[in-house]
Amino acid sequence: MFFSRPITWVSLIFLGLAFWLHYSYPAAKDMAAEPSKSIYDFTVKDIHGNDVPLSNYQGKVLLIVNVASKCGLTQSNYKELNVLYEKYKDQGFEILAFPCNQFASQEPGTNEEIQETACTRFKAEFPIFEKNTAPLYKFLKSEKGGVLVDAIKWNFTKFLVNKEGKVVQRYSPTTSPLAIEVAFGLLDCSYGAMVEKIAQELLLKDLKSIVA
Repeated sequence: MFFSRPITWVSLIFLGLAFWLHYSYPAAKDMAAEPSKSIYDFTVKDIHGNDVPLSNYQGKVLLIVNVASKCGLTQSNYKELNVLYEKYKDQGFEILAFPCNQFASQEPGTNEEIQETACTRFKAEFPIFEKNTAPLYKFLKSEKGGVLVDAIKWNFTKFLVNKEGKVVQRYSPTTSPLAIEVAFGLLDCSYGAMVEKIAQELLLKDLKSIVA
């Protein structure tokens, strides 16, 4: 009889804890953000500050590029990106350009200045977005890491995304946009094993050029 009261209270405490875990843990799981499965899970802002769900591009092949106006790679990349866009824009292809001021402050302008530079000076007709895209780029890096480290190393790093919103390849800043054309043009952007092989060959070529 001496232990009956303490045992009863201990039992009630454990019973209450069991009920709390049963009802609160599923709720907590529901509240936790599920890992993103494709770029369609993200919403970004365009250069005018408007929200753009990337699900708007569902069913298209995408080339996502971090651009800069004052980089040594700027002119050649914009020129070739324009060629690529003009050739494939009516065939389910889109280029998404994200201004980047991270490297040597080579994209310091306001949204209006960036748009003026990209669209007037470099004649870009593809969509230009705002600079702040950390969640999207965190996902891109997690899907396709870089050489040695996953961090973006410089302007004009390129991510190729298939029609299902999956990142299929990452290209270094020095990879020519026109060289990437081979990777998505052969199989009508279906990204089978052949595309992956070609993409890896291009990456190997990049590595050899760095070593050389």
